[in-house]
Amino acid sequence: MFLGYGACALAGCLWGTGFYFGRLALNEMSVEHMVLYRFLFACVGMLPVALMHRVRLKWSETRLLLISAALGIPVQFLIQFHGLARTTVSHASLMVGSMPVLLGVAAAVFAGERLDGIGWAALASSTVGAALIVLGGHHGSATQGEPSLTGDLLVVLSLCLSLAWILLSKKLMQTHSPPVVTAYTILSGTVMLAAWVLGPWLLRPWLPTHGQPPPFAHVSTTAWMALAISGLACTATTTLLWNWGIHHVPASRAGVFLNIEPALGSFLGVKLLGEHLGPHAAMGGALILGAAVVLTTRGHEPQPEVVLE
Repeated sequence: MFLGYGACALAGCLWGTGFYFGRLALNEMSVEHMVLYRFLFACVGMLPVALMHRVRLKWSETRLLLISAALGIPVQFLIQFHGLARTTVSHASLMVGSMPVLLGVAAAVFAGERLDGIGWAALASSTVGAALIVLGGHHGSATQGEPSLTGDLLVVLSLCLSLAWILLSKKLMQTHSPPVVTAYTILSGTVMLAAWVLGPWLLRPWLPTHGQPPPFAHVSTTAWMALAISGLACTATTTLLWNWGIHHVPASRAGVFLNIEPALGSFLGVKLLGEHLGPHAAMGGALILGAAVVLTTRGHEPQPEVVLE
């Protein structure tokens, strides 16, 4: 049980760097090409896992996997980073802070998980803590650009799609191991993403509008490093850790660790982007840590392996 929470916590930490590295790459390429490169690097890490865990999927499982992959990779990530391109890292991080409550509600409504009053209070406390941390900063428009309602709403929409991916993945993990579900989802989702991004360029002789070729020669070393870290650490490793974690703990309780992402994102803003955090940061961090302690030290009634049945 505690290893499951530890995996979710580590995934939250790594996810917390995703917007920062994504912003570095977006300085030199479009959203579509940045997301494609990110997942191509993720496939480098996932391909050996898929080759080591070959399985036969039933048609119903294949259909569920393809739906999960489509929603969780090309659709979610393209929408999310189009939102990031139209808002600030801080605003995007704040939107992510609402994810645990959304996950708790979705798991309770659609997955039949039980979350008592203390559990709901912990999730709400964690979300408030993340909001305090992000709102406590002074975000310079000269560095990150201006936030926009469109960008913020696109990030929220991507979170709703992420909920579907999380619950569908946990459904698949009732019959297959987390490494199998993770590897097959990333690989199949990347194929869909590549078809979407590269299709207009490859079919340019037959299309009225010409797609742009993926940038390569003029991409800086900094951008390549950001893409590699985003793919291998922030995508492949985090997805594997998260899927393994929610296989061993209820998704609604694991959701509290998603608030590490906005907290860490705000911290990176202070250290690397010159933002300032005041007393709100200490209060928000205490709320997040307190919620994590409450959810990981109390007894848990439902058995994680059957909560989606």
